Amino acid sequence: MIERDIRIFFQYKFLIILRAIWFVSQIILFGLIASRMVSVPDYFQYYVAGLSVMTLYSTAMFIGFDIYEEAEHGVFEYLLSLPVSRRQLVLGRSIGGGLRAFIYVGPLIGVALYVIGSISPINFLVALFSLFLFAFGISGMSITIAVLIKSSDRFDILMGVLDALIVRLSTAMYPLAVVQQANPFYGGLTQFNPVTFASDLFRWGTGIEAIMTLSNPLISLLGIIIFFSFFTFIGIVIYDKRIEGGGWQ
Repeated sequence: MIERDIRIFFQYKFLIILRAIWFVSQIILFGLIASRMVSVPDYFQYYVAGLSVMTLYSTAMFIGFDIYEEAEHGVFEYLLSLPVSRRQLVLGRSIGGGLRAFIYVGPLIGVALYVIGSISPINFLVALFSLFLFAFGISGMSITIAVLIKSSDRFDILMGVLDALIVRLSTAMYPLAVVQQANPFYGGLTQFNPVTFASDLFRWGTGIEAIMTLSNPLISLLGIIIFFSFFTFIGIVIYDKRIEGGGWQ
């Protein structure tokens, strides 16, 4: 199941190339321009690290669209007929969705490390581990939402809303102090965002932790583990109850 999801994703060659171009253009255009406009130390390196996490998030979320494609062509029923349990099926799909996102973003992370120009080896290994869990958790969330909604149109709209909320209400693009200055309520939400946890840990691993949101990286790691556990194990229960209830739209 994991191998199948990875193979299917890399058939979207146009999408893969387009996302890579977007990543590089964001570094060259927005990153360089914004670093001259924002009075935040090392903002260019800060933004590049956050951009890597944003790309990982959007790539891991894509597996939800695969599920609708499979339901439309009858592949979903075939997968349910395979001699594997529902638990193994959803775990395999979550891991496959997260792993393929990480494989794709891996070279882009290499570009980010080259731009940032620093790394703390042990911290970076911990950061990579947290990004693995983050990608698996995002894939599990995408699968859970897709199974709950069972409507490709509503799923597409909800993904746009979630992207606006989860990514923008995080420290991926702007430091917490900037968000709190703009709106204290938004700043409070930002501190409990899984994208914030992943961004903080990645910056901590690359040695630019001076402008992290949380001073203790263990808090960010714990937040990632809780997020991963919730959408992996709770997602299994929802998947099992909703998978055959009602039609797909």
